[in-house]
Amino acid sequence: MEIVAYGVLADEEPLLTEAFRQALGAEHELRCLGLFLNRDTAPTAVGHEIVLSSVNDSLDADVLRALAAGGTRMIAQRATGYNNIDLTAAQDLGLTVARVSFYSPYSVAEFAWTLAMAVNRRIVRAAHRTREFDFRLDGLMGRDLHGRTAGVLGTGKIGAAFTRIAHGFGMRLLGWDVAENPDCLALGMEYVGRDRLFAESDLVSLHVPLLPDTHHLVDAKALALMKDDTILVNSSRGGLVDTDALLETLRAGRLSGVGLDVYEEEAGVFFLDKSLEVMTDERLARLMTFSNVLVTSHQAYFTRDAVGQIAETTVENIVDYIAGRTGDNTLVRPTAA
Repeated sequence: MEIVAYGVLADEEPLLTEAFRQALGAEHELRCLGLFLNRDTAPTAVGHEIVLSSVNDSLDADVLRALAAGGTRMIAQRATGYNNIDLTAAQDLGLTVARVSFYSPYSVAEFAWTLAMAVNRRIVRAAHRTREFDFRLDGLMGRDLHGRTAGVLGTGKIGAAFTRIAHGFGMRLLGWDVAENPDCLALGMEYVGRDRLFAESDLVSLHVPLLPDTHHLVDAKALALMKDDTILVNSSRGGLVDTDALLETLRAGRLSGVGLDVYEEEAGVFFLDKSLEVMTDERLARLMTFSNVLVTSHQAYFTRDAVGQIAETTVENIVDYIAGRTGDNTLVRPTAA
């Protein structure tokens, strides 16, 4: 059987290929494609029973119908999030859908702190200056985070890892989640209402999944509650932040720094080279004009450790499907199961 994987990055391919070889040997063949799966590219999956998807693929009802008509029966998402997949349509079509429910939380938590420190200490501006042998410090002043307040929205595995680092900085810890994490409580975290967290935090970091209830979690109201010198970091999902409201806040001269590894309209932009094209997304272009905003292209998870774990779990999901098994990673089970 030939299995096709979409949206495979150059550094990801050898890890995915090796995990596939070790688990499945020569019995099945893996075909890695750089193109993303969407309505235009769905016909390339015809004849492939198993399809490996990436976080920036678009698997809406139309795409899923095209896949099912072409013989696809199983979709293995190489990510934890699955907001890009219409699970209801998948269920109706009798497809099996699995994801990677867990990988190294340190990859994302550490990168979130990288963004926070970079915007706080003006690292990008400083690096650009020194490359031109401009060694002035004007405009580069940051502030100590020790003794200040970190607000963590979402205290699961990644949020807890972020919290442990904040505790190491000697910060006061505020948390918001549907359930309190005992590990975070042990570090001295106080769970509070969302509005209070926004109002009292010097650093706000987002670590919740994108769901209907969390869409635009950081909206105009939330931004208005924040201090003028708050640092905002989003390394989770772009749809958590209302970009229009964020732009208005930045235009008003508020927020000390913003670190975004995700963007709500990133599909079709992130992971691609757009350097020779006109940027038609005006909101993304405007974000780039603010010197206190740092945008990266959804790379928080991108460590050898995390990507290796994602590859291994994805292959395990395929092995389970071939054996007729489902497990904790299965989002949609076949109707007959």
